[in-house]
This record gives sequence, C-alpha cells and structure tokens, in this order.
Amino acid sequence: MKGSYFLVIRLEGDKVVRTKAKEFPLKAGYYVYVGSAMNSLEKRVKRHFSKEKRLHWHIDYLLREAELLRAYLIPSEERLEEKLSREVSSFGEPVEGFGASDIKVSTNLYRFDEEPDGVLVEILGRLGLKWKRVKSAEEIREFGERK
Repeated sequence: MKGSYFLVIRLEGDKVVRTKAKEFPLKAGYYVYVGSAMNSLEKRVKRHFSKEKRLHWHIDYLLREAELLRAYLIPSEERLEEKLSREVSSFGEPVEGFGASDIKVSTNLYRFDEEPDGVLVEILGRLGLKWKRVKSAEEIREFGERK
C-alpha cells in the first residue's frame, strides 16, 4: 500500500541529535515527523518502530534518542507528504533542515509542547483523509492484512 504517515515522538530532555552531516539541537517535548512511502507504507512505518536498523534518514538518528509513541498511517495513491507537512507547520515549531530533502518544504519535523494528536486528527479530518493510528509493528501488520 502507498501513502504518507505521521510519527508522534517524545523527547524526554534536551538533546543534540547528530546525523552523518548535521547536528540538530532539540528541546524536550513532542515531535511530529511527516513522511511518505510510495512503495510500502506498512514496511516503512514498521521500520521506524524497529530498534535494530541501519541509520539512514535523519529520523533514524532521532528515534535512537527518543521514544516513538505512535504513527498515523494515511493510505493514498497521491504523494501527500509536502501538503501534510505544510499543514502541520501551522501548529508546530519547525526544526529547519530535518528531512524533507526531496520536497519543497524546509523540514518534516515539528515540535509541540503538548501531545499533538488533536491537531493531527483535525488536519486529517479537514483534508478528508482516511487514516489508522498504530502503536506497534504488530498493529501495522494487522492493518495491512485487513486491506
């Protein structure tokens, strides 16, 4: 299945997240990462829940330091990543240069003081998108099997 996703992440304390080429000083709080997977949405998000993986994307480095609380799977034939990122930017504080290297926004990571689920559900509803909230790799597998 193709689509996009939100990751809801909690960072307990202030940290500097180092990737291969950049450093991102991040404040404690909640973060929303916007991504897309136009080959296999389930596999991509399942990978984000995995602790054992090769570090490749910026998000991999953040997830090594933070807790992935849940993900929102948004099945779609259309690539919605940029549109969703613009929507989230109206509510969250952007982390400039994080992800988003192949789209026309400056970041795909946004910081929130409070849990952002209400905002995400509002965005998805306003855009008329179908979605499923999952909290583990097992729930992703069940979601894929029901399609």
